[in-house]
Formats: sequence, structure tokens, C-alpha cells
Amino acid sequence: MDDVKHILVLSRSTEDCCRALHYGVSLAQKYGAELFILHVIHDPFSAEGWNLPIPFLRSLKEEQQKMREDIKKELDEIVASEKTRGLTIKEFIKEGAPVDEVLKMVEKEKIDLMIMPAHEEGRLEHLLFSRDNEKLIRAMPCSILLVKHELF
Repeated sequence: MDDVKHILVLSRSTEDCCRALHYGVSLAQKYGAELFILHVIHDPFSAEGWNLPIPFLRSLKEEQQKMREDIKKELDEIVASEKTRGLTIKEFIKEGAPVDEVLKMVEKEKIDLMIMPAHEEGRLEHLLFSRDNEKLIRAMPCSILLVKHELF
């Protein structure tokens, strides 16, 4: 693993992100790698074909803005706790199709290893968050570390 110089951690939920980030921090420190964290906000109603009333869309946009602010706050807290170990972490929040945004980040930052939470995806989750793990994994040009959620 000496060739791992750029590590990307994908953020989803705070709990899963903490576990994945812990692995990312450990590996980045061990191998002297740069560490990036990415959270992609997917707007399921931006695609063509949705015919929703304007007040409903306005409400969704406001909710999405609040979600963006909450995610930024959570990421800042998670990253701040890890930065106390002296590691530089670059954090990004992008909007768009998750698979596309992750692939762009991997290419742009020359990512060698991507770390992401491993979990089952439900139908509602596919609709609301477009979390298509299988598509992402198949398209990834770098190695991937899946972090399992510990069951207690």
C-alpha cells in the first residue's frame, strides 16, 4: 500500500462517516497520504419528468438548504475532532448525481483509495438519495475499502 497517496472518504450519515473517516485518518497517517472527505447532496426532484406544484418545490428547496447546512456543520465537527491529530483533511460538499460527482473527484484529485460505508440500500433510499453503491463500485478506477456498520 505504499502507492496510496490520496485517500477519499465518502460521507453519508454522521455515524457511518465517523467510522469511515477513522479508517481514512489511520491509513493517511500510516502512509503519509492526503485525505479528502466528500459528501454529495442528490436532488431527486431535479431530474426531468417531475411535475410538482411550485409551493411543494419551494418547500423542498428550503429543506435541501437546511440539509446542506446541517451536513456542513456535522462534517466540520467530525473533521475538527480528527484534525487534532495533526492531519490535514480537505472536505467537500457537492451537489449533483452522486456517482458522477465521486468519479469527478477521484479523477481530479488522483485518488488511489476510496473508503465508503457499506450498507444495504432500500427503495426509498434509492429515490431520495440515489445511493447506488453497485454502480459506483463498478465504475471506480481505484481501490475501494468498504467499512461495515457494526451491529450491537
